[in-house]
Amino acid sequence: MSEYYKYPRTPHLPWSPGGTSDDVRQADMKNFINREVVITEKMDGENTSLYPSYIHARSIDGRHHPSRDWVKRLHASMSYQIPQGWRVCGENLFAQHAIGYKELTSYFHAFAIFNDNNVCLGWADTVEMLKTLGLEHPKVLYQGIWDEKQVRQLTVPTDTMEGYVVRVTDAYAFDEFKNSVAKWVRPAHVQTDKHWMHAQIVPNKLKEDS
Repeated sequence: MSEYYKYPRTPHLPWSPGGTSDDVRQADMKNFINREVVITEKMDGENTSLYPSYIHARSIDGRHHPSRDWVKRLHASMSYQIPQGWRVCGENLFAQHAIGYKELTSYFHAFAIFNDNNVCLGWADTVEMLKTLGLEHPKVLYQGIWDEKQVRQLTVPTDTMEGYVVRVTDAYAFDEFKNSVAKWVRPAHVQTDKHWMHAQIVPNKLKEDS
């Protein structure tokens, strides 16, 4: 089993308007039927994974970038609490990307925890462990049995929110990710040709600073 894992690309829901030609899409939602799901806000940050003694963005061996300094300090302060072989996955929200946040409760929002068997914890266990670790998770928009009609009617304020992520509340193996998670992204989410990593860093704002 590999020591480190690149977080998978999340498939778009069939009705997600923000997908591009090279994005992965769910052909249908049969894997969600009759299952409990939780839907959380999709945060516009940099995918980041925290291990007991390592931290990386989506690229496992990516180069240094100043926008990662804050989350590295966070990791140094709490990584001893992460069990060996486990990892916490979330969004590093320090730097502004396409959306500028003004009232964040933290610069890191975690959305998944994988154990030493490479199984993503169920949502209830995820929330409980995040409390123990002192970490935030994205806002919950819905939790209940999958209802496509109701999910399609979710209101997304696209000026301040990138979209939402659906996941089954049950635990699932890493290899079952593509059948267990999906996303909706606002149309034309990225509105500049210049990648945020090559631009001047503009920090998002914490609620305590506003």
